Amino acid sequence: MKTLILAAGTALLSVLAQAAPNGATDGLVVDPIDWKVVPSTAAEQHLRISHASSSSDVSLTERAEFGAARAALQGGAGPVSFTVSHDAGTLACSGRLTGAFAGEGNCRFSADPRFEAGLAARGLAPDDRGELVTMLLVDATLDLADGLTREGVKPKDSGDLIAAAALDVTPAYVHELKSDAMVLTDVGDAIACKALDVDGPYVRGLAAAGYRNLTADDVVAMKAMDVSPDYARAMNRARGSGQ
Repeated sequence: MKTLILAAGTALLSVLAQAAPNGATDGLVVDPIDWKVVPSTAAEQHLRISHASSSSDVSLTERAEFGAARAALQGGAGPVSFTVSHDAGTLACSGRLTGAFAGEGNCRFSADPRFEAGLAARGLAPDDRGELVTMLLVDATLDLADGLTREGVKPKDSGDLIAAAALDVTPAYVHELKSDAMVLTDVGDAIACKALDVDGPYVRGLAAAGYRNLTADDVVAMKAMDVSPDYARAMNRARGSGQ
């Protein structure tokens, strides 16, 4: 079950990670990259970042790094430019608006060598700098890598870090999952739990129902089959009464 979930997640993330360097003279630069404002609600707009056949939508309201982009894109018709700065590097964009939050253009991404060095020191060096663009888009950071490591679920490679960031697998989330019910020592297991909305109350409920030291595969399978702690408790009572 977990394998199927992770395979689907990997397929989704691989679409994001295809923004590879395209012959740029500067080895730290990834281009060309396209941007477009994606229609959404009045309260929230999304910026679509695309390269070749891959694309990713990023909220303009949920992350501080995109504040300057939001301010620029809410202007009137005409030329526009904005920059998104992140630990991974800088996305410099320009283009044209046809109105507030309506327009498109191009970007260049410049990688931060210090960030790359930090990844390498942690055994998380990306296969190419296109993955650094993905890290900017999903907010994958060295702090996240270090926090997950402290919680006992060290990312094994750049793909693990990207997946954890994309699904919001934070150190706090991992800490919340730990209980008598489940043994959690692999970041892939934490990612699989997040993909199925397994949370702290759920695993603590399983522990209260009498389950101890389950593997993450067990917990994910139970969640996928909609086995609630109440149902698990009822099954235990039925099994006890039948003995």
